[in-house]
Amino acid sequence: MSSPSSEPSSIPPPPSAGPPSTGNLFNDSIEAAKNVEKLPCARNSLLTGLAAGSGVAFIRGVSTATPIVAGHWFAFTFVAVAAISHQVCIRQMEAERKKVTQIIESAPKRTLKKPDPSTPSSSS
Repeated sequence: MSSPSSEPSSIPPPPSAGPPSTGNLFNDSIEAAKNVEKLPCARNSLLTGLAAGSGVAFIRGVSTATPIVAGHWFAFTFVAVAAISHQVCIRQMEAERKKVTQIIESAPKRTLKKPDPSTPSSSS
């Protein structure tokens, strides 16, 4: 068997849903923000972070914290939960992609039988 490092990866890279890079960081960032709904896992991760941040900020705001402190808790919780949620989603997608590739490779190769010219076909 050959070593895994000499073989090209059989798993295709994830599709790039974002716009192509132009080299200008500012314009690329603006275009990426406009197309965030096309990125895999981004919508669910951001909504999860928003919900978690809102919940923590509400609890901190109702308790003894001032609104500024509650806002800080919101920002931190939003970023942390969204980042972790995004990483979990990406890893799940990679694991699923590997499973599908493994199933496809382990499936028996099927070929179509070529029609035998000696047998007459029923034609109308």
